[in-house]
Amino acid sequence: MTSASPPSIATCPTVPLSNGLQIPILGLGTSHQGGYSQQAVLFALRECGVRHIDTARRYGCEEQLGVAVRESGVPRGDLWLTSKLWPLDYGYQSAKQACRDSCARLGVEYLDLYLMHWPDCMVGGRSNREVRAETWRALEELYNEGVCRAIGVSNFLVHHLEELKEDGSIRPHVNQVEFHPFQQPWELMQYCQREGIVFEGYCPLAKGQALTHPKILRLAKKYSCTPAQICIRWSIQNGIVTIPKSTKEERIRENSQVFGFCLEAEDVTALTTLHDGRHVSWDPTHVE
Repeated sequence: MTSASPPSIATCPTVPLSNGLQIPILGLGTSHQGGYSQQAVLFALRECGVRHIDTARRYGCEEQLGVAVRESGVPRGDLWLTSKLWPLDYGYQSAKQACRDSCARLGVEYLDLYLMHWPDCMVGGRSNREVRAETWRALEELYNEGVCRAIGVSNFLVHHLEELKEDGSIRPHVNQVEFHPFQQPWELMQYCQREGIVFEGYCPLAKGQALTHPKILRLAKKYSCTPAQICIRWSIQNGIVTIPKSTKEERIRENSQVFGFCLEAEDVTALTTLHDGRHVSWDPTHVE
């Protein structure tokens, strides 16, 4: 890695969706429980060239995020905004209303991507499959109406996707799943690749657990960068849309500066060996 400052995320590559849209391969994640900072979002948009932001109804920050987007001065057409539908809003009518409510809170006429947040529908008396199918039908209509430019799912495993394939008429454009050096669901990734579903990874730093691993620290020294940059760069080199979260300006700048170097093939492979199956977020393994 050269001593010059790496390019910012303004030069961020994109990944094509099956419908022809291009999603930036790197974005900024937000979350609840202190995972949102208005100033940090403004800094990301204005100073770091971030153009992809991920949020959700569950996080409770859509309205604040909408204010930040407007204050940033970045044209809506230059932004990729993702939000997610929480299971308490699953079902045909409630899903359609929840999507429009998210748009209203964000102050936008459309979402670039809208995801079903979790495969367990939390609805008594009906099967998860039945409720997922009904909810997906609502998302398909929102997509056809242009309220969502793309639709997808989050935390869905192969069997969830197989059922949706049988029950729906539009294949999810994206599946957003936990992905980091300790959690590498290659079988799921390969399935998504075969089916034309873009794989998006959250928690790329394993909520900080990856930042002290000796192998990652050695690579950070080798490439004259930070452990976080190693993890994010590794995820991107695996072709994964990656959305690290941070509320600290210096960390957001650091996370956006991952396009000025490449990991050598042997180092990409070395990080692949760190998989131990741990989850730092939700584990959907037992959701029917």
